[in-house]
Amino acid sequence: MKILVTGGAGFIGSHIVDRYITDGHQVLVIDDLSTGSEANLNRKVKFLKLDIRSKDAFNLVVAEKPEIINHHAAQIDLRRSVEEPLWDAEINILGLLNLMEGARQVKSVKKVIFASTGGAIYGDASIIPTPENYPAWPISPYGVAKLTCEHYLHYYQEVHGIPFVSLRYGNVYGPRQNPKGEAGVIAIFSGRLLSGEQPVISGDGKQTRDFVFVEDVVEANAKALSQKAKGINNIGTGKETDVTTIFDELRKQLAPTVKPLYGPVKKGEQRRSSLDSKKALKEFGWQPRTELRNGLEKTAEFFKRGR
Repeated sequence: MKILVTGGAGFIGSHIVDRYITDGHQVLVIDDLSTGSEANLNRKVKFLKLDIRSKDAFNLVVAEKPEIINHHAAQIDLRRSVEEPLWDAEINILGLLNLMEGARQVKSVKKVIFASTGGAIYGDASIIPTPENYPAWPISPYGVAKLTCEHYLHYYQEVHGIPFVSLRYGNVYGPRQNPKGEAGVIAIFSGRLLSGEQPVISGDGKQTRDFVFVEDVVEANAKALSQKAKGINNIGTGKETDVTTIFDELRKQLAPTVKPLYGPVKKGEQRRSSLDSKKALKEFGWQPRTELRNGLEKTAEFFKRGR
């Protein structure tokens, strides 16, 4: 199939591109390289440096006529979304709409695979692990934007006949994640531990997240090409791990003498998060395979190598 991957030079997107190439698909990548890197790009893809909000991105969809749009380009800094909600909405909502209007015009797109968030979309849920039918009340503009995009995708499906599958990720981690970014606590801790900087744990460190390894997320995106994959699906492990535990595991592997340092609580972050992913298993056969300790070891080794 001919697949357009937005954000295909980024952490998650580049791994997905590699898998699609391995599986024999024709892949086109657009990325503005604001957070992605050309070093992540598979040499077998056609790459264009484009902003998803631009007229050029719209024209590209029309000209290339992809069968699948895998949409991973996004503003992912939850904390910045709290400070600049208009900026977050412009990228995450208007960027999607620009692509979907191109898809509506060209009529070649058989499915849109959308990278959503399970970590931010439910807010502070009272049911843990949280299923897809739990009311979504995000407490950050980033989560609000992702939920809004899902509603728009439902509109394009019902009115214009463009099917979609939304993958609500837990906290994805693994090789190629940016250690200098504002998202991805595992990468940030790893980078700082290796560079001799002191990592700072927000709040008391007891806030929990559902950490899912990038290889498992890639498998979800491969299976999402199936006709059985549709609608909204959580992609997580169903397990809670607190941030202090993550710090301790990484410290043992990278800098055993470093002690934890705690800082202020960050606005817009929920206390607990874990995802019930039974729907993905039932509908298109996806489930997580990587245990957290093994994933952390692979991630730590990547950062030790410097790439």
